[in-house]
Amino acid sequence: MNQLRLISIQSGRRMEMTKEKWAVIDIGSNTIRLVIYAKILSGSYKEAENIKTVARLNQYLNQDNDLSKEGIALLIDILQGFKEILAFHQVTKIHCTATATVRQSKNQVEIQALVKEKTGFDMKILSEKEEAFFGYYAVSHSTPIDTGVTIDMGGGSTEITYFENRKLIHYHSFPFGVVSLKKQFIKNNPITEQERKGLSDFIQDSLKQLPWLKNLQVPVIAIGGSARNIAQIDQTLKKYPIAGIHQYVMSYSDLQKIQMYLGQLTIEQLEKVEGLSKDRADIIVPALEVFVGLCEYSQSFSFMFSKKGLRDGISLKTSETDDVFLDTDQIVQNSVAELLIDYGVAPAHASHRAKLAEILFEKTSTYYHCENKQALSKFVKKGAELYYLGQYIDDDSSSQHTFYLLANQSINGLFHKDRLKLAYIASFKNKTLLKQYFTPFSNWFTKKEMEDIRMAGAVAKLATALDASKRGIVKNIHFEEASNDLMQLTIYCEGNPFVEQYETEKHIRQLEKVLQKAIHLKFIQYA
Repeated sequence: MNQLRLISIQSGRRMEMTKEKWAVIDIGSNTIRLVIYAKILSGSYKEAENIKTVARLNQYLNQDNDLSKEGIALLIDILQGFKEILAFHQVTKIHCTATATVRQSKNQVEIQALVKEKTGFDMKILSEKEEAFFGYYAVSHSTPIDTGVTIDMGGGSTEITYFENRKLIHYHSFPFGVVSLKKQFIKNNPITEQERKGLSDFIQDSLKQLPWLKNLQVPVIAIGGSARNIAQIDQTLKKYPIAGIHQYVMSYSDLQKIQMYLGQLTIEQLEKVEGLSKDRADIIVPALEVFVGLCEYSQSFSFMFSKKGLRDGISLKTSETDDVFLDTDQIVQNSVAELLIDYGVAPAHASHRAKLAEILFEKTSTYYHCENKQALSKFVKKGAELYYLGQYIDDDSSSQHTFYLLANQSINGLFHKDRLKLAYIASFKNKTLLKQYFTPFSNWFTKKEMEDIRMAGAVAKLATALDASKRGIVKNIHFEEASNDLMQLTIYCEGNPFVEQYETEKHIRQLEKVLQKAIHLKFIQYA
């Protein structure tokens, strides 16, 4: 792999990173995409470049199931363009993969040879199992779903998997996708009721081939451009207040409403729908029919979009030597580790804050009743690690920047509500500002949830104050009730805690307000 030494500069701060780069070319039936990945210091990876072109290769399959000369020429032309981009970025490790259309082509050997001759790329044609596996693998490594159904609907094929406890149980690849379904069933603009019935009947008959899928009653996780567009449309209709669509959840009824809304529109009207890409206007209806049909057949009432799909699955397998099944906590922790690197937070300092927050939370929860203590404890630790992350941008408005950054970027393993909860805790300054942050999301949280988040934020804030000098000198904490209206907080330190004492005295009032008791501080320095 190529190695680059680079300086990332943002808001006057400098962070040195070593990156290894590689690329995945995904030759689909509808689109062809080049993604360049860069390895980061946490051991994970991030997208450095993501370039898409709409090719609709499926339309170039002739009656003999050969990819026509025009289709091959189009493919070669796009790949030669990608080759120039890869040369510019000095990427030499390239995974060039093809899916349904090339897989279904009788002349696939000829296509592979021409691609090699004209571009130098060794094009690997993924089997149905491989295509299904890579999509499942990405979902199981980047979302909080332990058991569910994945669907990756491309232009010429549709892959469905079922996994339990993050392990693949069943998979199937249907030889149809949004482009081929549109070509086969939809001739009118807009779709007629007769065409819709024919399409719906075909989908139901196809799904009945999979008895293991019937009545599973687990979440459906959708991958790919059509699912992305549906999630974007739903967010637009709901005036969704935060950014990001990875792990965005819709109900079955939400899906049906969008199906009814889009199903009555002409292609010209669809092209103007906010959230719907113009190049998908003519193929979104068959995609919706499949998604609704799948939810109906499997009795799944939760439909979630995953931004992580085939290419991410390939990239993950590239960077891993063994099959590692991560639980949700590990997935979230990996994302937290990336954030710490991105925003220049020393991991040792973050880890010590988390440890202090865990101790403080355990002691405090003896005198404060919170719902779901175990789950909240995890958020307190993560919130302490990421506390005032926004200092990276500006010290004076650290809280505001922290809340915005965490609330509006995808964090693998966290649903959007949980992402907000983490943002509230990590950005906590005082009750007044917290209420301001809650305002757009007042119907997302109960009053008790808001109170618990305030308590968790006060704990994370205090834990940060107890490591203000970043030396890790606070080794233990003892918290006890001195009287009905007074608490005693004893802090044991190795080293002079004058910085920690000053900061703690300044910020202890936030926890006092939560407990409605005064807290007396006592710092004890080890000899």
